Amino acid sequence: MTGPPSDTPESPAPGRKNPRRRAAVAVALGALLLTGCQLPTFGAYKGATTQARSTFHLWQGFFITGLIVGGFTLLLITWAIFRYRRRKGGSDEMPVQTQYHTLTEITYTVLPILIVFGLFAATVLVENKVTAVEPNPYTKIHVYAFQWGWEFEYSNGVKIIGQTTDAPTMVVPTGETVQIRLDSYDVLHGFYVPEFNFSRYASPGYSTYFDFNVLHDGVYRGQCTQLCGLYHSLMFFNVRSVSPSAYTTWLRVTDAYQRSHPSSIGQLPADLHANQNGSVPSYSGNTGNSGNSGSGNTGNSGGALYGD
Repeated sequence: MTGPPSDTPESPAPGRKNPRRRAAVAVALGALLLTGCQLPTFGAYKGATTQARSTFHLWQGFFITGLIVGGFTLLLITWAIFRYRRRKGGSDEMPVQTQYHTLTEITYTVLPILIVFGLFAATVLVENKVTAVEPNPYTKIHVYAFQWGWEFEYSNGVKIIGQTTDAPTMVVPTGETVQIRLDSYDVLHGFYVPEFNFSRYASPGYSTYFDFNVLHDGVYRGQCTQLCGLYHSLMFFNVRSVSPSAYTTWLRVTDAYQRSHPSSIGQLPADLHANQNGSVPSYSGNTGNSGNSGSGNTGNSGGALYGD
């Protein structure tokens, strides 16, 4: 006996594939591609500190949640527009009205509440991590803001001062906890480092404390975010992160140099008349002026240590 013809149902035509098999292959390939994908940043910095990374992930979560909720809502609106649109030759009668569907009403009431509670809980956890202050940080730096510049004072007495076009540099150790005490000599300022995803007010008469742990060596731009006067737009600074050993060396070398050359310390504006204690610290050397004083800024001193 001969077999059935090739075009009978018992013998599928050559080259014809099973739809289920094709679907399975598509799913497998899609999953493989997704494993190599990364979530977009949605316009935010990934974060140069451990605290900034937590803030960045929270931002991603909020943005993705918004996309899902917004996309689902848009889908329902679009479906309703096309499904219940007025058709040619159709009846002008009111369509069937659906109401008092208990399960649907419970779902669209409870689900948004759960989403809000979830976002709130995530925000609290991240905020607690970002605002946490360690009792024994690796190093402490006292930061003063003034019109229109910054002063960085280290625990061993090293001072870095710069203003307007002479932006100072705050050197910090990479991978260690840096604790900042933030004050203002005069008016309200804002301490902001974009890549740290972090900003804090520098308030006169009130100290603000916060920690950060820089993940990688590098130079990170900072600026004042509060309109504080004529040269607010020039109130920049830099945060330079180096290895702990390089940081210790820089601190020791800079301290020795400033002790032997007091005039190398940048000067505060001569007309600055108030600080936290009601008086301006006095330094050796010229008094400077309210313009671009502080030409002796040592923010980049010891640059040879880093290959500059």
